[in-house]
Amino acid sequence: MLTTRSLNSLTLIGGIAALINAFAYIVGIGLVFTYLSPVMNAETEEYVKFIADHQTLMFVWHLLIYLIAGVTMVPLALALHERLKHGSPAGMMIATSFGLIWVVTVISSGMIIVNDLGVIADLYSEDPTRASTVWLSLSAVEEGLGGAIELPGGLWILLVSGAALRSDALPKTLNIIGIIIGTAGILTVVPALYSAGYVFGLGAIAWFIGAGIALLRSRSIN
Repeated sequence: MLTTRSLNSLTLIGGIAALINAFAYIVGIGLVFTYLSPVMNAETEEYVKFIADHQTLMFVWHLLIYLIAGVTMVPLALALHERLKHGSPAGMMIATSFGLIWVVTVISSGMIIVNDLGVIADLYSEDPTRASTVWLSLSAVEEGLGGAIELPGGLWILLVSGAALRSDALPKTLNIIGIIIGTAGILTVVPALYSAGYVFGLGAIAWFIGAGIALLRSRSIN
């Protein structure tokens, strides 16, 4: 069992981690609408050429939206678990399990892409067609792990928000938002509802900010 000092430290780290996570996604989305916008809907060959020509930019982008975001979700998930477990012990065990599963899928996706950006760039200089084929294969794996279907993340946010709503441990508005975006994440398992991922992605940023602020405020109160 955590001491009060340890709990306050975890709450502080979790709150800061949530805000860092939100910032990483905000910058990542900003890059999508600025420097990356010319190739977001490009054909594979053009996209691979962009990777070869802008390897550092692509590295930074994937570092932000996968590795930094994934790493910061660990202290956030644990801090929320400690805050909510007394009101819903079984529910939070299940919720936190899904949260950590989400962390694994996000970080795994990021490591695959970050590791292979250089491989793709080098291969493009030798054989552009082969580079495009390899990138398609890597993208399929990355999308399957953490890019297209948001089931683990959706379940985590939904269950956390439900537990917090029952115990009144987080702001009610934040919990309602969490239930909505968590449901949207779960709906991405249905191909026809893939666009629900946009609701989940953008809504999750607001949820991370709200959760981070709530954790930091609760620490100052305690």
